[in-house]
Amino acid sequence: MGGFFGTIKKTSCVTDLFYGIDYNSHMGTKRAGMAMINNGVFTRAIHNISNSYFRTKFESELPTFSGQSGIGVISDTDAQPIIVNCHLGKFAIVTVARVNNLPELEKELLDKGNHFCEHSNNLTNQSELVSMLIAEGKTFTEGIENVFQKLKGSCSMLILTENGIIAARDKYGRTPIVIGKGADGYAASSESCAFPNLGYETHYFLGPGEIVMLTANGMTQLRKPGDKMQVCSFLWVYYGYPVCEYEGRNVDQMRYQCGVEMGRHDDIEADFVSGIPDSGIGMALGYATGKGIPYQRGVVKYTPTWPRSFTPPNQQMRELVAKMKLIPNRSLLHGKRAVFCDDSIVRGTQLKDHVSELYDYGAKDIHIRISCPPLIYPCKFLNFTGSKSEMELITRRMIQQLEGDPHKNLEAYATTGSPQYCRMVESIRKQMNVSSLKFNSLETLVKAIGLPKACICTHCFDGSSYE
Repeated sequence: MGGFFGTIKKTSCVTDLFYGIDYNSHMGTKRAGMAMINNGVFTRAIHNISNSYFRTKFESELPTFSGQSGIGVISDTDAQPIIVNCHLGKFAIVTVARVNNLPELEKELLDKGNHFCEHSNNLTNQSELVSMLIAEGKTFTEGIENVFQKLKGSCSMLILTENGIIAARDKYGRTPIVIGKGADGYAASSESCAFPNLGYETHYFLGPGEIVMLTANGMTQLRKPGDKMQVCSFLWVYYGYPVCEYEGRNVDQMRYQCGVEMGRHDDIEADFVSGIPDSGIGMALGYATGKGIPYQRGVVKYTPTWPRSFTPPNQQMRELVAKMKLIPNRSLLHGKRAVFCDDSIVRGTQLKDHVSELYDYGAKDIHIRISCPPLIYPCKFLNFTGSKSEMELITRRMIQQLEGDPHKNLEAYATTGSPQYCRMVESIRKQMNVSSLKFNSLETLVKAIGLPKACICTHCFDGSSYE
């Protein structure tokens, strides 16, 4: 996925920019970059962060940066920011995007005489492609509208210009942009957790397709928000940091409510509930309240060296990393009936390994509770699961076993309580070797988020989405 941060002030913004980008580090694990402008001169740095942290890669370069405005990004895709010079002037751009029709757009631009300079792994850089679409407009606003019209997938962006920072949210608002207001300027961020310690107050949530210009003195709307919004529900389920808010709805409060609802209606007997760190903790605390059993740390994340999960180059190493960062608590587990709450099950391999270890450490019963519904469809807009094939989803593999066809009766399998749904969940339970397995329903998820169903993208659960 990815997250970005930009700020413009009446005074130097180097420190704010540096730490503001860092507060988006949980949104991506591959590349990071920052760019500033000072008296018309751009300064940029880009680094690979797949095996290190943003701060360690950029801190030594901070003395080379100066100015009162800048943007930066934590990315799971392209090397960015891209710096462009065209008829609109010089600008730097960062995006959080997934361009599903990139080959078609690339061909269209090449046929018009354009050329591409930025490549990663022999692929066209998405941000460079977006910048070319912007350059087709007579103004930045017209150019961004051109992106909205032609791009299939999703794209939110920050554009650093000599006149200010332009923030443009995806056409359907699949990814968020939050505006913060400080004592001498403004900031724009994917994550509102970037604001409090830097002296910004959450000021405004951009609407779907909305475009604004930020200066040190204020915010000007360049394009009104659209009527249709489908913000990604998985932001609350997994990606969002607990203190963050999207559309005014707090992440941890949503996870807590998912747990309360699950606990209230759960009829199993258990001694305690534990959250699988980090995104399962909020749900587990809610479950403890709803069920009326203690919350205990049956498994603990080793934070001194595993504060975040880097992305190793292959699945085998990713599974090893997942194992190494979590340590079971033998004293609490031995002879106990335990509930473990987690955000989701994607492939199922990591959870199965965790369960095996919990039994090895003496757990009598292990009940798994998941905050969201089963993931039936791969994400088409943010690629949050990282799945290259729908068959990487454990649900599709179970459907293949049950039906002989991974595409058969998907609507029925996505319907909580249907015979097909129950058979699928039972098949997953057996493969996980757990005492019981339950997922929250889509209705519970939507209620916990607190927005109308039509305003939330739930494609991965039920296949519904705007194209």
